[in-house]
Amino acid sequence: MHHDLTIIPPRSGASCILKKGQRLRVVDLEGEQVADFICFNLHDKAEYLSSGRTIDYAETIFLTQGHPLYSNRSVIMADIVEDTVGRHDFLLTPCSADTFRIIYGHEQPHRGCFGNLCAALEEYGIVPDAIPTTFNLFMNVAVDGTTGKVDVLPPKSRAGDYIVIEARMDLLVGLTACSAEMSNNYAFKPIGYRIEG
Repeated sequence: MHHDLTIIPPRSGASCILKKGQRLRVVDLEGEQVADFICFNLHDKAEYLSSGRTIDYAETIFLTQGHPLYSNRSVIMADIVEDTVGRHDFLLTPCSADTFRIIYGHEQPHRGCFGNLCAALEEYGIVPDAIPTTFNLFMNVAVDGTTGKVDVLPPKSRAGDYIVIEARMDLLVGLTACSAEMSNNYAFKPIGYRIEG
């Protein structure tokens, strides 16, 4: 079923070009695995996917099929056209070496999704400071309605679940198999993706 997917190994990242009208299918191959997604306008990389604008215009933090993804310039970059999970996170930043140092107390921390995105996007001229909050596919974050406390829960995704994002402009995409323990229910698994169209 997944033989034609490109595989992102556990705790690593990849980049690809998604042309206008093409679709990116991201598959959780084994279940309970987060994939951090980010995109930039291929022709003007100062335009990037915006958590704040996307949530603002959708009027929800739970983005799913039918929701557009907006740039920092309030332009629709892509649309979520299929989604078998319906729960993703657009609040939390990609995990990084600092995440593991500050939250987990690691003394020699992994570079995390942030470091993996930096490495995957470097050849396109994306510098670390240009990487914003990512759209964290399959990540299950609960927000307490009274206190605002944020809890990272195991993803609801099961093996074979997927999301499909259709580009509304030519995009540079960064994608990871997330490296943070809590996000993935304490196991690191691969992510599969395919460009369609």
